[in-house]
Amino acid sequence: QFLVEEGDVGQDPAEASQRLLAALNPDVEVVLHPGELSEEFLAAFQVVVLTESPLEEQLRVGDICHARGIPFIVADAKGLAGQLFCDFGERFVVHDPAEGDPLSATVQHISQGNPGIVTCTGAESHGHSFSDGDLVTFSGVEGMEELNGCRPCRVRVLDAFRLQIGDTSTFSPYRGGGHISEVRLRQEHSYEPLRRALLEPRIRAGSTAELSRARSLHAAFRALHAFQREHGRLPRPRAPEDAERVLALAHGLGVPWGPLDESVVRAFASTSAGELCPVASFIGAVAAQEAMKAITGKFPPLDQWFYFDALECLEVDGVSTLTPEDCAPRGSRYDGQIAVFGAAFQEALGHQKFFVVGAGAIGCELLKNFAMMGLAAGPGGDITVTDMDTVAPSNLHRQFLFRAADVAKPKAEVAAAAVQRMNRDVRVTALQAQLCPGTEQQFGDAFFQQLDGVVSALDTLRARAYLESRCARCRTPLLDPGTEGARGSVLGMVPPLSAPLAPGVDPADGVFPVCTLRHFPYAIEHTLQWARDEFEGLFQLPAESVNRFVEALPTDPAQHKVLAVPERVRRSLRERPRCWGDCVRWARGLWQCRYHDAIAQLLHDVPPAHESSPGVPFWSGDRRCPHPLTFDPDNDTHVAYIEAAARLLAQTYRLPPSGDRPTRDILHSVALPAFVPRDGCYIPTANGMEEVEEVLAPGQLLELGQELAQWKEELGAGTALMDPILFEKDDDIHVDFIMAASNLRAENYGIPTADRLTSQRIAGRIVPAIVTTTAAVAALACLEVYKLLWSCQDLSRYRNSNLFLSECLLLRTQPLPAPTYRYRGKEWSCWDRLEVHAVGADGQAMTVHELLQWLQEEHGWTVSKLLHGSTLLYDREDNEETRAQQRAQRLWGGTEHGTEPRQLELQYVCAGDELEDTCPPLLCTLP
Repeated sequence: QFLVEEGDVGQDPAEASQRLLAALNPDVEVVLHPGELSEEFLAAFQVVVLTESPLEEQLRVGDICHARGIPFIVADAKGLAGQLFCDFGERFVVHDPAEGDPLSATVQHISQGNPGIVTCTGAESHGHSFSDGDLVTFSGVEGMEELNGCRPCRVRVLDAFRLQIGDTSTFSPYRGGGHISEVRLRQEHSYEPLRRALLEPRIRAGSTAELSRARSLHAAFRALHAFQREHGRLPRPRAPEDAERVLALAHGLGVPWGPLDESVVRAFASTSAGELCPVASFIGAVAAQEAMKAITGKFPPLDQWFYFDALECLEVDGVSTLTPEDCAPRGSRYDGQIAVFGAAFQEALGHQKFFVVGAGAIGCELLKNFAMMGLAAGPGGDITVTDMDTVAPSNLHRQFLFRAADVAKPKAEVAAAAVQRMNRDVRVTALQAQLCPGTEQQFGDAFFQQLDGVVSALDTLRARAYLESRCARCRTPLLDPGTEGARGSVLGMVPPLSAPLAPGVDPADGVFPVCTLRHFPYAIEHTLQWARDEFEGLFQLPAESVNRFVEALPTDPAQHKVLAVPERVRRSLRERPRCWGDCVRWARGLWQCRYHDAIAQLLHDVPPAHESSPGVPFWSGDRRCPHPLTFDPDNDTHVAYIEAAARLLAQTYRLPPSGDRPTRDILHSVALPAFVPRDGCYIPTANGMEEVEEVLAPGQLLELGQELAQWKEELGAGTALMDPILFEKDDDIHVDFIMAASNLRAENYGIPTADRLTSQRIAGRIVPAIVTTTAAVAALACLEVYKLLWSCQDLSRYRNSNLFLSECLLLRTQPLPAPTYRYRGKEWSCWDRLEVHAVGADGQAMTVHELLQWLQEEHGWTVSKLLHGSTLLYDREDNEETRAQQRAQRLWGGTEHGTEPRQLELQYVCAGDELEDTCPPLLCTLP
C-alpha cells in the first residue's frame, strides 16, 4: 500500500491514504465514509467497487447495485492470484466499442451497379483497412451525392483497394472526391447479478487451457471464503492441512464444468495469506479500467469474471521446499511477501542491483513496485535510474510520483526521492544521463555485467534497440514493458535461456511528401503536419536566423565588400512589429495569404475542370479540389488563428502579448488589397526548401547594421534580438495556433476537422497513454523479477505478456528459446562465446599473434581474418609486412586503455569456412 508510511501503522488505511490520494489530483474530491454501505448511501454513486471484501458483503452490495442499475465491480488479490467481477446491470450501453479512431479512406471512384464498387486509392494511398462486415458512410462525394450522409452500409472487401457496397445502379454518376468512414454502432450488454454469476460464471479467457485454469481459481476463491467463515482466518502459508481443507471445500461446491486442477487450488491456498504489490497493482489497474468503462461507455466491459495468477513463480528451484516457519510473519513490512516466498527470498531481494532506464510513466510504476517489494533495500543493493528529461505538466496524469511543484525538475531525481519516502531503506542512484554510445564510459560493459537485471522504460524504439544490444552483449537479463493506449506488452530476454529480443522498426510517423502537404492534402494528418511546418517556419527559424546573423555580423562593415544575407533576416526586419496592433495586422495578412490567395492562385494555375490527360480529371482521387476561404471577423476559428499567430509573433519580437484595443476591433479596421492572380506559375513537386540568400552592397549592409544595432540597443546588452519558439505540445497558445491553422486548411480542402485533443495528439506526436495500462504492464514486469531473483533456469516459467485492457484480455506465453547453430561439428547457442583471459607472456594484453596461437592450440582453428566491429585486426591474405604488423598489434588496438579490466568481442573467419558459416564470437578479457 504505497500511500501509507511507517508512521501510519495502527491507523485506519483509508484515513492514512486520503491525504496523499487527494494530492494526486487537486481537481478530484476524495471523501472518507466511516459508516456502513447502506442502500441509501450506495444509491448516490455511478460506480461501486469493492476490494478484498467478504463474500457476504459482496452479495449484499451486489444485490443493491443490480436492482438500481449501478455498475458494480469486485476486485480481490490473494497471494499470486487475483479475481475481478463486473455487473453493469441488465441494460448497459457501450457508445464506442473499439479502440483508436474510426477507419477512413479517400474515395477514387464509385461504380454504378448492383453491387457498387468503391475504389479507395490514389498516387500516394496504400489502400484501405476495412474488414468484411464493417459499417461505413460517405461524405464529400461529388456526383453520386445520394451516398453523402447515407445510412450505414456494410462493406465486403474485394482486395486492398476495392470495397463492395449496396446497389448504386440508380444513383447519379460519380464525378469525384469523397471520403469513406467507419461507423461504430452502440452496443447493449446485459449482466447477471453476482449471486447468480457465482453459480454459472461467464469467464473471460484467451484459450481453453486458460479457461479451465480460471474455473479452478473461481472454485478456489469461493472455497477460500468458506474457509474464512469456518476458521476466522486465511490458510496459513505452506500449511498442507489448510491447503487440503480448501481443496475439500472446493470439491464440495459441486462445480458442473469439469474436474478441478488440484495443484492450482493447493498452490493458491498455500499462498493466499500473502499480499504482493505487483498482483495488487495489476488487479487494481484492470479494475480501474473497468470503472472507466462504466463511466464513459468507452469499450465493452468485462463479461463477467476475470482470473489472473502467476503461480508459475512458485515452481522454481528452492521454493517448493519452504516450510510454514520459513513463511511465518516477522513483524516486517514485507510479511505479505514473505508469506509467499519466504524470509530468505526477502533477504536476497534486498541485495539486488537493477538498472531502470527511464523515469516516465512506466519507470515511476516500476520504482514504486520495487520500493514496496524491498528490491535493493539491503546491503549491497542498488537501483540505478537514469532519465535526461524533466517533469512536464502533461506527465502528471499518469506519472504519479510527480506533483505540480516538480514541473521542470529532473525526472530521475524527483522519482528517486519519492520512492525513498515510501521506503527509506531502498538505495536509489538517480542520474540525468542519456543511454547512448556517447555515454558508454559511464554505462560500459563492467556496469552492465554487475547488474542482476535491467528494465526498460524508454519511449522510442531506437533507444530500446540500443539498450537491448548492450544487454545482449553483456548477457544481462532485460525486461521490456511498453504501452500504447489500452494495449500493453512485456517482453523478456533471459540469457542464456531465451532468444534475444527482435529489434523494433520506427514507423514513418508524420513523414509525407512535400507536394501532398503544400497542395494536395486529403487527411487531417496532412493539414496538422503542414501547421507544424508553418509554426517552425514562422516562429522558430526566422528568429534563429536573425540571432545567428547578428552574432556573425562584423563590427566594421567596411571590412567586407559584400555579405550574403538570408531572406529570413531581411523579411524579419521588414516585418518587425512595433506594437500589438502591428502583430494583429500581420496575422490578418498571413491568414489572407494562406487561406485565400494561395488557394485562389492554385485554382488559377490548375482550374477545377483541368484534365491531366484527355478524359482524366486532375482533381480526383487523393487530389481534392480546394476552395478559398473568406475572412469573417465573427468566425471564432478565424479569430482564434489571428489571436494565436499575433501572440506568437509578439513573443518572437519580445513585445507585450496584447494592447488596449480588442483584436476584433483592430481586424475591422484592416483593409487588404484585392488578390490578383499571377500567370505562369506552376506547382513545384521538389522536396527542396533551400533558403534564398541576397547579397548586399556595403552601403546596404551599413544600413542593415545600423538598424540591427538600434534594435539591440532597445533590448539591452546581452539579449538576443529575437526569441525562437520551439513547438511545445503542452503550451495552450501553441496548440491554439496548430489547431486553427490545420482546421482552416482542412476547410479549404473539404477535409473533416479535428478537435483540440486530436490535434494536440497528432501534432505533438503523442503516443496514447493511460495510467491503467502503465500500472498493469509494470506489475507484470515485476512478476518476472521474482523469477530472475531465483536465477530460474526453466524457460517454461518465464512469461511474455500481451495485454488488451479494452477487451480485458491478457495473453501470456513462454519466451522463445535461444536459437542454436552448428559450427565445426558442435552445437552452439546464440549466447555462447569463446572466452579468453587475454594476458600475454609479458603480463600485458595479448598481441594479435598470441591470440591466433591460442585459437590454434585450444580449438585447432586457423584464423584467416580477425575483426573488432568493422576494424580489421588481421588478414592472412595481406602482404607479409602488413601481416607482421597486425600480428604484433596489442588487442586494444592503440585506443585509450584505462586501468580497469575490459572486454573486447571479436569476430573471425577460419580457413575453410563458407560464407554462410556462423562462428561463436570471441570474448577477450583484457588486463
